[in-house]
Amino acid sequence: MGPSFVNSTFQSKITEAADIVVGICYTVFGICSLCGNSILLYVSYKKRNLLKPEEYFIINLAISDLGMTLTLYPLAVISSLSHRWLYGKHICLFYAFCGVLFGICSLSTLTLLSTVCCLKICFPAYGNRFRREHGQILIACAWTYAAIFACSPLAHWGEYGTEPYGTACCIDWHSTNVNVVSMSYTIVLFIFCFILPCGVIITSYSLILITVKESRKAVEQHVSGPTRMSNVQTITVKLSVAVCIGFFAAWSPYAVTAMWAAFGSIHKIPPLVFAVPAVFAKSSTLYNPVIYLLLRPDFRNTVVKDFTVFQQLCIRTCFCVKTLQNYRSTLEIGLRTFKGKNESSCNSPQTMEGCSFFPCEKCSDTFECFKNYPRCCQERLSTVECTPQESTSLQSNLQVTVRQGSRKSVKVVVRGEKSTEIDNLEITLETIPVHCTFIDL
Repeated sequence: MGPSFVNSTFQSKITEAADIVVGICYTVFGICSLCGNSILLYVSYKKRNLLKPEEYFIINLAISDLGMTLTLYPLAVISSLSHRWLYGKHICLFYAFCGVLFGICSLSTLTLLSTVCCLKICFPAYGNRFRREHGQILIACAWTYAAIFACSPLAHWGEYGTEPYGTACCIDWHSTNVNVVSMSYTIVLFIFCFILPCGVIITSYSLILITVKESRKAVEQHVSGPTRMSNVQTITVKLSVAVCIGFFAAWSPYAVTAMWAAFGSIHKIPPLVFAVPAVFAKSSTLYNPVIYLLLRPDFRNTVVKDFTVFQQLCIRTCFCVKTLQNYRSTLEIGLRTFKGKNESSCNSPQTMEGCSFFPCEKCSDTFECFKNYPRCCQERLSTVECTPQESTSLQSNLQVTVRQGSRKSVKVVVRGEKSTEIDNLEITLETIPVHCTFIDL
């Protein structure tokens, strides 16, 4: 595992334009796969009480495809657009491990799905005994089967390394030509993870097609028109065959190219020949959700119904946000106008008489005017005269004459004793005549 990384510089072996095209394809595939598999899992969760045991394989396939999307696509997109692998040795091992794990798990799941469908349609005496618990056990077996082959290169049976085109990682096909142990791993991988699953899937669906064809002939002879059972069988066959065809259409070019590199001369294979099959292989995550959401009427109806509700919710939310923004803008304009009017009326000397910020202007008597002092009436004080006297016992008469226009005056008398605390304080307010002078006080 060491030499393959030492000799590799993680530089792309294809042109920069080709890398950009590959990166764009990965981006589109990643977004579509993420949305499609997430929707498929969401619909399956909503219909979890109505799911048949064999449909749990479709859910597991969606989980596997989603795992591949989240772990491989971001790294592949960034590396392709950067024209080199950016993440070093350890992330390369992780990338290759996830690719092998999720790829073999998806293939194993499709193999188990075809086998279960064959049992239920061709051998109903055995297929009708299939329960949810059996499906869960088989799914666990699929993950275990995939984990064995994914962990083997980490245990030095086979090796992980960069792809021949340089911007991704997988099994090191170059080591197969020079290492007997790596060659044995590649042979076992090719037989048990491609040839054998292909044979099981082709055999299962061939038996299904033969059985459905014979049952249709029998039904047409006794019943006018197809029955409900024939419709269910037709849908099952369409879904299973379509998913498997999509998967093998995606992975077959890569498998053939890998075998060519493993048992032929890898130096004679152009790097672009490896890059194109790798793009097709990663597109396998798209077919399962697209096929199921298009060919399953109940899944499709659930998606349409929830999408309609979501669309209405978005419209209502946008309307509420727009209404709130209009209300806030109207309120801000009103407050700005109100503030401008008040500032213009209070700052202007000509309009000081009617300003509402000076409550003393509207006071009806002297006591109300004194109560508002000095908050609003400070500017209206014309004279303030004080005659303090210092002695051991504080007895002072503080006399203040306030002339407000020619209307009223106020006399304030404060009496108290000098102490640290103000215990005895007497304030006397008296209204005096307007014509009274300071001498008369």
